[in-house]
Amino acid sequence: MTAVFYIAGTVAIIASLMVITRTNAVHALLYMIVSLFGAAIVFYSIGAPFVAALEVIVYAGAIMVLFIFVIMMLNLGKKSEEQERQWLEPKMWIGPVILAVILGAEFVYMVSTGHVTPMGSTAVEPKEVGISMFTTYMFGVELAGMLLLAGLVGAYHLGKKAR
Repeated sequence: MTAVFYIAGTVAIIASLMVITRTNAVHALLYMIVSLFGAAIVFYSIGAPFVAALEVIVYAGAIMVLFIFVIMMLNLGKKSEEQERQWLEPKMWIGPVILAVILGAEFVYMVSTGHVTPMGSTAVEPKEVGISMFTTYMFGVELAGMLLLAGLVGAYHLGKKAR
């Protein structure tokens, strides 16, 4: 299980570096998804399957869909159509696909062997996380909620067209 941890961590680091160095937002998005999946495999391998599921659902799922909606809403017209065709070329997909295949093979290995044991600590159950969020860490959760609301209101006012 230690090898799975290090391989997934390496893939996450490589994908994160590619996110930073890519100039095209869509290519960076592909690598970011791979990076989030790598982090999820790391969490799963250390015995935190709930956090791994949250990583995939919240970050790789919801936030990436939101990012795609923003790109779609920008609708840059005919000028961007040729650029979108270039994004679909196979050479743009090779890097993320190779990294995703490595992570997929690791995930299949972990699930098929059923060999997920926490590395040095006990597994945390979703009920424990929920109780901690609304008791011990309630101030942090409320603060994060207010920051997200402020970001939402700010994005609305920035995106609002003047009449």
